[in-house]
Amino acid sequence: MSRAALSHPAARLSAFYAAIFLVAGIQLPFWPIWLAARGLTAREIGIVLAAAIWAKVLATPAIGAIADRSGARRAVMTALAATALTSYAALSSAASFWVLISLNLVALTAQSALMPLGDTVTLAVSRSNGLDYGRIRVWGSASFILASLASGAVLASSSGEEVLPLVLGASALLLLACLAVPQLHHFTGGPNRIAGIRAFVGDLRFWVFVAAASALQASHQVYYGFGTLYWRSLDFSEATIGLLWAEGVLAEILLFWQGQRLVARFGPAGLMVLGGAAGILRWSLAGMATWLPFVAALQLLHALTFGASHLGAMHFLSRAVPHSAAASAQSMYAAVSSGLGSGLVMMVAGALYAGYAGAAYLFMAVLSAAGLLGAVRLRHAVIS
Repeated sequence: MSRAALSHPAARLSAFYAAIFLVAGIQLPFWPIWLAARGLTAREIGIVLAAAIWAKVLATPAIGAIADRSGARRAVMTALAATALTSYAALSSAASFWVLISLNLVALTAQSALMPLGDTVTLAVSRSNGLDYGRIRVWGSASFILASLASGAVLASSSGEEVLPLVLGASALLLLACLAVPQLHHFTGGPNRIAGIRAFVGDLRFWVFVAAASALQASHQVYYGFGTLYWRSLDFSEATIGLLWAEGVLAEILLFWQGQRLVARFGPAGLMVLGGAAGILRWSLAGMATWLPFVAALQLLHALTFGASHLGAMHFLSRAVPHSAAASAQSMYAAVSSGLGSGLVMMVAGALYAGYAGAAYLFMAVLSAAGLLGAVRLRHAVIS
C-alpha cells in the first residue's frame, strides 16, 4: 500500500478502530484470567470490573466536554491512550489489591472514553470528506475476531500471566493510532459549545433516542454474559460455540460494509427500527432454539440487532447534534448506554439466567420492543 493511501483519513481512522478493538479482543475474553492469576477471587474480580463500569458513567461525559471545550480531540485521545498504556505497565508491579484496582480503574476508564471521541472524529471526517462510517468501523469488528482467536491460541496453555504483555503491546499500537487520527481544523469551544449542549440536553428527542438506543444495546446482555453457558447446556462443543460467536461478528461486518447504502435507504431511525424488530424475533426464539442450524440462523440477526442499531445511533447523533457539542453528546450517550443501561441490565441478566436459563432471553425481547417503540417515535419526529 502506498504512503498516500496510508495517510488517507479513512486509513488512519480504520487503524484507530483496528487498534482499539485489538485491545478489546484480548482484554474482554481474557482479562479476568489475568486478574485471577494475580490471586484475585471471583468476588474481587467482580468488584474490579464493576468499578470500571461505574467510573465510566461519571468520567466519560466529563472527558467529552473537555474535548469539545478545547477542540483538541486528537490531543485528548492521545492523552487517554498514553494514560491507559502507562497504567497497564504499572500493573505488572502492583503489589496490593487496592493498588491493582486503582490502576485498573484508570486504565479501563481512559480506554473506554476513547471510543466515543473516536466516533465523533470519524463521523465529522466522514461527513466532510464523503466517507462511509460503516466501512471504517468494520475494521474494528474484524480486528476483534482476529485478536480474540489469536490471543486464545497463545494463551491456551498459559497460566494467564501472559495476558498483560499482550494488552500492553496492543495498547502501544493504540497510542500510535491515536497520534495518527486526523485533526479537525476548527475550534468548537466557547459559546457555540454551550449553546450546542443546551440544544441537545433540552431536546426531548435526544433523550428518547438515548433511551431507545440504550434499550437496543442492553437487549444483548443475556447473550453477552450467558450465551456461551446456555450453548454449553445444549452440549455444543467449544469449537462450535466459538464459530457461533464469530458468525455473529461476521454478519455485523457485512452490514457495516453496506452501511452507507443502508443509511440512505432506511435513515438512522429506520435502522434502529430494524434492529428493534430483529431483536424481538431473535430473543423470543433464542431460548427455544436447541437445533444447531436454527441457532446458527438466529446468529445472522446480530447484523441487525447490534449492527443496524449501532449504525443508526451513530448517524442519528451525527445529524441531530450540533458539531460544537458532538463529543459531549457521544460521551453522554456512551455513558448511559454502556454504563447505566447495559451495566444495570447485566446485573439483572445474571439473576434472570439463574432463575430461567434460556427463557431469560424473553426479557431481552421486551427491551428490544421498548427500543423499537422509541425508534418509531424518532422516525416520525425527525427527518432521517
